Amino acid sequence: MEDARANGLLCYCRPGFEPELAAELGERAANAGDAGWARAERNTGFVQFFTGQGHALAQALPLRDLIFARQKLRLLAELRGLDAKDRITPIIAALFERAAFGDLVVEHPDSDEARPLAGLARSFGNALRPALRKAGLLTPTVDADQPRLHVCFLTGDHALLATGHPRDASPWPAGIPRLRTPPDAPSRSALKLDEALLVLLTPDERARWLQPGMRAADLGAAPGGWTWVLARNGLHVTAIDNGPLREHVLDTGLVEHLRADGFRWSPAKPLDWMVCDMVESPKRVASRMAEWFREGWCRHAIFNLKLPMKKRWDETRDCLALFEAQSQRPLRIRAKQLYHDREEITVFAMVAPH
Repeated sequence: MEDARANGLLCYCRPGFEPELAAELGERAANAGDAGWARAERNTGFVQFFTGQGHALAQALPLRDLIFARQKLRLLAELRGLDAKDRITPIIAALFERAAFGDLVVEHPDSDEARPLAGLARSFGNALRPALRKAGLLTPTVDADQPRLHVCFLTGDHALLATGHPRDASPWPAGIPRLRTPPDAPSRSALKLDEALLVLLTPDERARWLQPGMRAADLGAAPGGWTWVLARNGLHVTAIDNGPLREHVLDTGLVEHLRADGFRWSPAKPLDWMVCDMVESPKRVASRMAEWFREGWCRHAIFNLKLPMKKRWDETRDCLALFEAQSQRPLRIRAKQLYHDREEITVFAMVAPH
């Protein structure tokens, strides 16, 4: 069995986007003055990034700034050759003399190959938790202010130990918020906007910026999934699409449907929100979104950029730079590839306060 102390990061991502995450980590690390290197294999759902700066790199690459990472953890150890009869002893040995963690998460990457490990993760977590407490490595009750211990099974005898700080790690196992499609949602795409509001905005921001009576536009609205989410939050929505909306979306009394082109229509007066999930080239969408901010047509926006099959990190970086430059005003921008996204990223932007 091997206990290799690791000095780096463990990040989870959408399977198939490991090269994009590795490229993003490498570029951001280089910009922070650290020439780290990535270990990534396509369709595994995770990337390891090693560095000579350790904790300093973790601080220089906060999760909120990473686009392709669902979760970001600090690597502690890699354990190979674990005996199925006793996986607990080597884990405790690898954590020797560490301060007590506030919680334990036993998980696996979100990949087809690792998904059968779900049962092991559940049962092993139940066995490991009391053993860690007995060894003084886990607080008697959950302490949300302390770093969490993550045990990530790659196979039944191969695990990564990592830690996540509550202020710089996703609160959800594997970084995935488990949302269910409401029975009256017009389409599954409603989950994309629900997740964007949950992940890209803080609870305080949602309370302040999504208030009943605010006004919004949904560009490319049909069949009405994103419009429905906004109306459910009490916003008055102008839904722009030449296609039809589901009847019950219009029945809310908060929605006006205009049969128009989302790339041409503009509001008569500024709106609180604009959202857009149109299927179009990412640079064209980014340019159109910039026009909305340049002209002062909205204060906040959430939109998706559909990525090409190749050079997706380059396209992401270029589109965000184009959007920021063409808006011609200071913006706050957050971007993430969400769990409910596919070949796309979701962007939140707002006019930066003076």
